[in-house]
Amino acid sequence: MLDLGLLIIRVIIGISFFAHGAQKLFGWFGGYGLKGTGGWMESLGLKPGVTMALFAGLAEFIGGILFVLGLLTPLAGIMIAVTMLVAITKVHYANGYWSTNNGYEYNLALLAVAIGLALTGPGQYALDAILF
Repeated sequence: MLDLGLLIIRVIIGISFFAHGAQKLFGWFGGYGLKGTGGWMESLGLKPGVTMALFAGLAEFIGGILFVLGLLTPLAGIMIAVTMLVAITKVHYANGYWSTNNGYEYNLALLAVAIGLALTGPGQYALDAILF
């Protein structure tokens, strides 16, 4: 049952990060693409904005795919964790804890999942279990 639980967590979180990365990189799923996301990142003081949007988008997109596949899970967890740390410090922390006030509550939960999976591994229903 543990392996099934890890699979469910990996797939749901992985799909979510894949989609967020696709929003930043390609403008899919109602996103703004690199130019729009880059402009927003510049407004937060993350410069150069387009480069930062590219890094964040790639970390979320690739990290999400790797999570879904259970491939290079520690690396995927680190990629996702770093994006959540930046989101917390640059966007949400000043608003307090609760996500209802645009706080960091949700991002902290995602950070915990990313670090937790990086430390525990993806379970048996994963490419890591087959390849390594």
